[in-house]
Amino acid sequence: MSSELILRKQHYEGPFAVVAHIKNGNRLLCLSAMAEQRGLKRGMGLADARSFCPEIQTVEYNPQVDVAFQNSLVRWAKRYCPWVGKSGIDGLSLDAAGSAHLFGGEDAMLHDMRARLIQSKLTVRIGLADTVGAAWALARFGEGCAEVEKTQQAISALPVASLRISAKEDTTLQRLGVKTIGQLANLPRATIGQRFGPSVLMRLDQALGDQSESISPESNPQTYSTRLTFPEPIGLAKDVMAGVERLLLPLCEKLTQDTVGVRVLSLICRRIDGADQQVELRLARALRDPQRILPLFTKGVDGIDAGFGIDQLRLVATQVDVLQVEQVAHSQTQHNSDGLHDLMTRLGNRIGLENIQRFLPAESHIPENSVIVSPAAWSEPAGSWGNVNPRPIRLFPPEYVAARGHRPPNRFKWRAMSFTVGRITGPERIAPEWWLEDENWRHGVRDYWKVETLEGHRLWMFHTPQNPNWFVQGVFA
Repeated sequence: MSSELILRKQHYEGPFAVVAHIKNGNRLLCLSAMAEQRGLKRGMGLADARSFCPEIQTVEYNPQVDVAFQNSLVRWAKRYCPWVGKSGIDGLSLDAAGSAHLFGGEDAMLHDMRARLIQSKLTVRIGLADTVGAAWALARFGEGCAEVEKTQQAISALPVASLRISAKEDTTLQRLGVKTIGQLANLPRATIGQRFGPSVLMRLDQALGDQSESISPESNPQTYSTRLTFPEPIGLAKDVMAGVERLLLPLCEKLTQDTVGVRVLSLICRRIDGADQQVELRLARALRDPQRILPLFTKGVDGIDAGFGIDQLRLVATQVDVLQVEQVAHSQTQHNSDGLHDLMTRLGNRIGLENIQRFLPAESHIPENSVIVSPAAWSEPAGSWGNVNPRPIRLFPPEYVAARGHRPPNRFKWRAMSFTVGRITGPERIAPEWWLEDENWRHGVRDYWKVETLEGHRLWMFHTPQNPNWFVQGVFA
């Protein structure tokens, strides 16, 4: 599914594969038809694949995109029946009993399903049977339809792996000469349970219909949207803002009832000529207060091209987060952080929320590893950094200083400038983290000194005892 989803959006000439990090290595997860023709297989290591096919093009696997695409297919499949569930990461299970006659029968329904998916540039394999297990086996290994009450006959020639058993169980059966479902079904039931465990017997019974199995349908996702239609078209920004205010009130009430807050809001303005104008508001924190959200729409609404008029407004919460239950009191105080988050929202809708970042402490005593940079909208400020020794405000890669001795020199040159030492503080010895492979810290310990010069610079210098040298790595404020 991943490769086809990517190929639908962007055309790649030549063999193509989606790569995922599996078992401590990069392996091929999905392949294009041209890559399979070159002899590449799923699960093959990327290095081996490049030796067979040097011109292969790869893209890293993104599970979130795959899940979102599968969810959209679940919604699409509900046109055929209400009971639709996921089958692995690349399949769907449908309980079409009682709904096939609406499409002219099972054959007509499958033909329509196949035609629509192929039109969307998707490779489809469909299996239809009385049981979930048999339909899964036909879709994955045989592709076909089992006649009513002839399930065993339809799947008997399929390999035992089509029973949804584990790879270890499949290998054991293969070594004993049991390669097909028909061969397994002809064995005594007691022998199957004793030799191969209860799971193999359960999967066989589910496929043949001797043990019931149902489809777990995917629940419909909660939607938060409101709509307002005008009897006469509007075009002024103040009229649009008035409409947004009316839409925000019921939307925020619904968010409050479900104890969630909105992170991304989309305002769709339908013009009378059929064109839509859209304003997306990305919030620095989840909100459900209409009085705080409304002013944040001002800039986006001012940029709307109303054309000959807008006759409908629709407000959709496209992303929501769970919020904690608020304590109700007679007097409510405004949090000091509210103004900061509103400012981040205004700036983020101009430059992107991910570009507004904050520093957070990391559990490492290595100076360059003791801090991480995180988007401020998706992180909380750290209460305490937990470091007794002060760190410079600016860190950079170590720069060599010509000096000798275990203490900072009285005079030295750095960046083509001469300095005279006035005051020193230290040393602070920092040892490397032996459990991490860091090329810069493989050579031993460092003794750090805080050096104040008469020229006004406050430098962070270190000495390497094992290989006597001096370096400057930071500057204090």
